[in-house]
Amino acid sequence: MDEQAKAHPWRTSSVLWRRLKPLARRMRREPTPAERRLWQQLRKRQVLGFKFRRQHAIGRFIVDFYCAEARLVVEVDGPVHKGTQEEDVSRQKFLESLGLKVLRFTNDEVFNALDAVVEQIAVALAASGSLPGGPEGSEPDAEDTPSPACGG
Repeated sequence: MDEQAKAHPWRTSSVLWRRLKPLARRMRREPTPAERRLWQQLRKRQVLGFKFRRQHAIGRFIVDFYCAEARLVVEVDGPVHKGTQEEDVSRQKFLESLGLKVLRFTNDEVFNALDAVVEQIAVALAASGSLPGGPEGSEPDAEDTPSPACGG
């Protein structure tokens, strides 16, 4: 494993990225109402100056929001996720095995307690020990570095 792959083990392999890219783009163009609402709070470095990406590929998964600088994943679970709790647990374990922190919120939380959701995200960002705009935020695009977890 080269140094870049060791530094960024969550990177998606180029082969897998070519398959996930159209889906990620479609999901960015057609967010759920809850994702759209939360994105309005996260975009343009509005939370403590940290940059978030929408529908970002990590390994074989596409996460709702990702902050590379803080190694933070934010997921919004709506009705689509009902009945997929085992998949969510497996996905979360995979992401955490890469050293990523995962926060999960329901649609109800985003719609009815948005300030509390953003506050929890801010607390996680502050606890990460990272500074916004740091070297982790300038990592290469997903297709640049294979992920050993994905056979890349």
